Amino acid sequence: MMFVTCNATTPVNPADVTTLTLVQENPRTYLLPAPRLEGTMSVEQALATRRSHRSFQDKPLSAEQLSQMLWSAYGVTFPLPNHPHLRGGLRTAPSAGASFPFEIYAIIGNVDGIEPGVYLWISEENKLIRRIDRDVREELAQAALGQMMVRDAPVSIFWSAVFSRMTNRYGPRGRERYVPMDLGHSAQNVYLQATALGLGTVAIGAFIDARVSEILQLPAEEEPLYIMPVGYIR
Repeated sequence: MMFVTCNATTPVNPADVTTLTLVQENPRTYLLPAPRLEGTMSVEQALATRRSHRSFQDKPLSAEQLSQMLWSAYGVTFPLPNHPHLRGGLRTAPSAGASFPFEIYAIIGNVDGIEPGVYLWISEENKLIRRIDRDVREELAQAALGQMMVRDAPVSIFWSAVFSRMTNRYGPRGRERYVPMDLGHSAQNVYLQATALGLGTVAIGAFIDARVSEILQLPAEEEPLYIMPVGYIR
Protein backbone atom coordinates (compact mmCIF):
# COMPACT_ATOMS: atom_id res chain seq x y z
CA MET A 1 0.00 0.00 0.00
CA MET A 2 1.47 3.31 -1.06
CA PHE A 3 0.80 6.42 0.95
CA VAL A 4 1.73 10.07 0.73
CA THR A 5 2.78 12.59 3.34
CA CYS A 6 1.51 16.10 3.85
CA ASN A 7 1.84 19.02 6.24
CA ALA A 8 -0.24 18.33 9.37
CA THR A 9 -1.20 22.01 9.59
CA THR A 10 -2.70 22.07 6.09
CA PRO A 11 -6.53 21.90 6.24
CA VAL A 12 -7.78 18.83 4.39
CA ASN A 13 -11.34 17.95 3.39
CA PRO A 14 -11.75 14.24 4.28
CA ALA A 15 -13.88 13.73 1.17
CA ASP A 16 -10.92 14.77 -0.99
CA VAL A 17 -8.46 12.21 0.42
CA THR A 18 -7.96 9.44 -2.13
CA THR A 19 -5.08 7.49 -0.58
CA LEU A 20 -3.65 6.70 2.83
CA THR A 21 -1.87 9.89 3.92
CA LEU A 22 0.66 10.22 6.72
CA VAL A 23 0.22 13.68 8.26
CA GLN A 24 2.29 13.42 11.44
CA GLU A 25 4.99 11.20 12.91
CA ASN A 26 4.52 11.76 16.65
CA PRO A 27 1.97 10.59 17.40
CA ARG A 28 1.76 8.74 14.10
CA THR A 29 -1.35 10.04 12.37
CA TYR A 30 -2.99 9.05 9.11
CA LEU A 31 -5.79 10.40 6.99
CA LEU A 32 -7.74 7.48 5.57
CA PRO A 33 -9.06 7.33 2.02
CA ALA A 34 -12.57 8.73 1.74
CA PRO A 35 -15.28 6.05 1.96
CA ARG A 36 -17.25 5.06 -1.12
CA LEU A 37 -20.95 5.90 -1.19
CA GLU A 38 -21.85 3.22 -3.73
CA GLY A 39 -21.16 -0.51 -3.63
CA THR A 40 -21.84 -3.72 -5.49
CA MET A 41 -24.24 -5.34 -3.00
CA SER A 42 -27.73 -4.14 -2.14
CA VAL A 43 -28.88 -3.60 1.43
CA GLU A 44 -31.31 -6.47 0.93
CA GLN A 45 -28.52 -8.84 -0.12
CA ALA A 46 -26.39 -7.80 2.84
CA LEU A 47 -29.26 -8.42 5.24
CA ALA A 48 -29.97 -11.83 3.73
CA THR A 49 -26.36 -13.02 3.87
CA ARG A 50 -25.12 -11.41 7.10
CA ARG A 51 -23.64 -13.92 9.53
CA SER A 52 -21.23 -13.95 12.47
CA HIS A 53 -17.80 -15.28 11.48
CA ARG A 54 -15.13 -16.38 13.95
CA SER A 55 -12.32 -17.67 11.74
CA PHE A 56 -10.20 -15.37 9.60
CA GLN A 57 -7.48 -15.72 6.97
CA ASP A 58 -3.95 -14.44 7.54
CA LYS A 59 -4.47 -11.75 4.92
CA PRO A 60 -4.14 -7.97 5.29
CA LEU A 61 -6.93 -5.48 4.83
CA SER A 62 -6.40 -2.37 2.75
CA ALA A 63 -6.63 1.15 4.10
CA GLU A 64 -9.68 1.60 1.87
CA GLN A 65 -11.43 -1.37 3.50
CA LEU A 66 -10.57 -0.12 6.98
CA SER A 67 -11.86 3.34 6.14
CA GLN A 68 -15.12 1.90 4.83
CA MET A 69 -15.61 -0.22 7.96
CA LEU A 70 -14.97 2.66 10.36
CA TRP A 71 -17.21 4.99 8.37
CA SER A 72 -20.05 2.46 8.54
CA ALA A 73 -19.72 2.36 12.32
CA TYR A 74 -19.86 6.08 13.06
CA GLY A 75 -18.92 8.09 10.01
CA VAL A 76 -20.03 11.65 9.41
CA THR A 77 -22.55 11.83 6.55
CA PHE A 78 -23.60 15.48 6.86
CA PRO A 79 -20.89 17.74 8.28
CA LEU A 80 -21.97 20.38 10.79
CA PRO A 81 -18.58 21.46 12.15
CA ASN A 82 -19.85 24.47 14.11
CA HIS A 83 -22.81 22.78 15.78
CA PRO A 84 -22.32 22.93 19.58
CA HIS A 85 -23.52 19.37 20.28
CA LEU A 86 -23.20 17.17 17.19
CA ARG A 87 -19.43 16.53 17.36
CA GLY A 88 -18.88 17.11 13.67
CA GLY A 89 -22.25 16.35 12.09
CA LEU A 90 -24.86 13.71 11.38
CA ARG A 91 -23.63 10.12 11.17
CA THR A 92 -24.21 6.71 9.67
CA ALA A 93 -25.75 5.51 12.95
CA PRO A 94 -28.50 7.28 14.90
CA SER A 95 -27.98 8.40 18.49
CA ALA A 96 -30.51 9.34 21.16
CA GLY A 97 -30.65 13.12 21.29
CA ALA A 98 -27.63 13.25 18.95
CA SER A 99 -25.50 12.49 22.03
CA PHE A 100 -22.97 10.30 20.18
CA PRO A 101 -21.49 8.68 23.30
CA PHE A 102 -18.87 6.47 21.64
CA GLU A 103 -15.17 6.63 20.93
CA ILE A 104 -14.08 4.26 18.17
CA TYR A 105 -10.67 2.59 17.98
CA ALA A 106 -8.95 0.46 15.35
CA ILE A 107 -6.89 -2.37 16.85
CA ILE A 108 -4.52 -2.91 13.92
CA GLY A 109 -2.35 -5.93 13.34
CA ASN A 110 -2.24 -6.35 9.56
CA VAL A 111 -3.42 -3.43 7.44
CA ASP A 112 -1.45 -2.42 4.36
CA GLY A 113 0.61 0.72 4.98
CA ILE A 114 -0.29 1.12 8.67
CA GLU A 115 1.99 -0.03 11.49
CA PRO A 116 0.42 -2.35 14.09
CA GLY A 117 -0.96 -0.64 17.16
CA VAL A 118 -4.00 0.89 18.79
CA TYR A 119 -5.42 3.88 16.94
CA LEU A 120 -8.13 6.30 17.96
CA TRP A 121 -10.34 7.09 14.98
CA ILE A 122 -11.41 10.74 14.65
CA SER A 123 -14.61 10.42 12.66
CA GLU A 124 -14.95 14.09 11.77
CA GLU A 125 -11.66 13.98 9.86
CA ASN A 126 -11.56 10.25 9.02
CA LYS A 127 -8.20 10.24 10.79
CA LEU A 128 -6.29 7.63 12.82
CA ILE A 129 -4.07 8.69 15.71
CA ARG A 130 -1.81 6.02 17.18
CA ARG A 131 -2.14 5.64 20.94
CA ILE A 132 -0.12 2.43 21.40
CA ASP A 133 2.73 1.51 19.06
CA ARG A 134 2.63 -2.29 19.24
CA ASP A 135 0.39 -5.19 18.32
CA VAL A 136 -1.91 -5.92 21.29
CA ARG A 137 -4.14 -8.51 19.60
CA GLU A 138 -2.83 -11.48 21.59
CA GLU A 139 -3.32 -9.69 24.90
CA LEU A 140 -6.76 -8.47 23.88
CA ALA A 141 -7.82 -11.98 22.86
CA GLN A 142 -6.81 -13.29 26.27
CA ALA A 143 -8.76 -10.49 27.96
CA ALA A 144 -11.70 -11.54 25.80
CA LEU A 145 -11.73 -14.90 27.59
CA GLY A 146 -9.54 -16.60 25.00
CA GLN A 147 -11.60 -15.72 21.93
CA MET A 148 -8.71 -16.07 19.51
CA MET A 149 -10.47 -14.49 16.53
CA VAL A 150 -9.42 -11.20 18.14
CA ARG A 151 -5.80 -12.31 17.72
CA ASP A 152 -6.26 -13.72 14.23
CA ALA A 153 -8.26 -10.96 12.53
CA PRO A 154 -6.13 -8.27 10.85
CA VAL A 155 -8.07 -5.53 12.62
CA SER A 156 -10.73 -5.14 15.29
CA ILE A 157 -13.09 -2.22 15.66
CA PHE A 158 -13.53 -1.30 19.31
CA TRP A 159 -16.19 0.85 20.97
CA SER A 160 -15.87 2.62 24.31
CA ALA A 161 -18.58 4.78 25.85
CA VAL A 162 -18.38 8.14 27.55
CA PHE A 163 -21.64 7.64 29.44
CA SER A 164 -21.83 11.22 30.67
CA ARG A 165 -22.62 12.39 27.14
CA MET A 166 -25.88 10.49 27.46
CA THR A 167 -26.61 10.64 31.19
CA ASN A 168 -26.15 14.41 31.41
CA ARG A 169 -29.30 14.64 29.32
CA TYR A 170 -31.24 11.48 30.10
CA GLY A 171 -30.02 10.34 33.52
CA PRO A 172 -29.85 6.61 34.35
CA ARG A 173 -32.13 5.73 31.43
CA GLY A 174 -29.46 7.05 29.07
CA ARG A 175 -26.89 4.60 30.46
CA GLU A 176 -29.18 1.61 30.83
CA ARG A 177 -31.17 1.88 27.63
CA TYR A 178 -30.06 4.50 25.13
CA VAL A 179 -26.33 3.72 25.02
CA PRO A 180 -27.00 -0.01 24.36
CA MET A 181 -29.50 0.96 21.66
CA ASP A 182 -26.94 3.26 20.04
CA LEU A 183 -24.33 0.48 20.14
CA GLY A 184 -26.68 -1.91 18.37
CA HIS A 185 -27.27 0.57 15.56
CA SER A 186 -23.55 1.12 15.03
CA ALA A 187 -22.54 -2.54 15.27
CA GLN A 188 -25.21 -3.70 12.82
CA ASN A 189 -23.85 -1.21 10.31
CA VAL A 190 -20.45 -2.87 10.69
CA TYR A 191 -21.99 -6.31 10.12
CA LEU A 192 -23.70 -5.16 6.93
CA GLN A 193 -20.69 -3.25 5.61
CA ALA A 194 -18.40 -6.23 6.20
CA THR A 195 -20.84 -8.45 4.32
CA ALA A 196 -21.00 -6.00 1.42
CA LEU A 197 -17.18 -5.96 1.21
CA GLY A 198 -16.86 -9.74 1.23
CA LEU A 199 -15.46 -9.73 4.76
CA GLY A 200 -16.58 -11.26 8.03
CA THR A 201 -17.01 -10.05 11.59
CA VAL A 202 -18.52 -11.00 14.94
CA ALA A 203 -19.68 -8.89 17.87
CA ILE A 204 -17.85 -9.65 21.13
CA GLY A 205 -19.07 -8.37 24.47
CA ALA A 206 -17.58 -11.07 26.70
CA PHE A 207 -14.32 -9.78 28.13
CA ILE A 208 -12.74 -8.61 31.36
CA ASP A 209 -13.52 -4.91 31.37
CA ALA A 210 -10.69 -3.77 33.61
CA ARG A 211 -8.12 -5.77 31.67
CA VAL A 212 -9.32 -4.44 28.30
CA SER A 213 -9.19 -0.88 29.64
CA GLU A 214 -5.63 -1.52 30.86
CA ILE A 215 -4.42 -3.04 27.58
CA LEU A 216 -5.89 -0.24 25.48
CA GLN A 217 -4.92 2.46 28.00
CA LEU A 218 -8.40 3.94 27.91
CA PRO A 219 -8.99 7.33 29.55
CA ALA A 220 -10.79 7.10 32.88
CA GLU A 221 -14.07 8.43 31.47
CA GLU A 222 -14.27 5.71 28.79
CA GLU A 223 -15.76 2.28 29.46
CA PRO A 224 -15.24 -0.67 27.08
CA LEU A 225 -18.30 -2.01 25.29
CA TYR A 226 -17.64 -4.05 22.16
CA ILE A 227 -14.92 -5.67 20.07
CA MET A 228 -15.60 -6.61 16.45
CA PRO A 229 -12.74 -8.39 14.67
CA VAL A 230 -12.88 -7.96 10.88
CA GLY A 231 -11.14 -9.92 8.15
CA TYR A 232 -11.37 -12.27 5.23
CA ILE A 233 -13.39 -15.36 6.16
CA ARG A 234 -11.48 -18.63 6.50
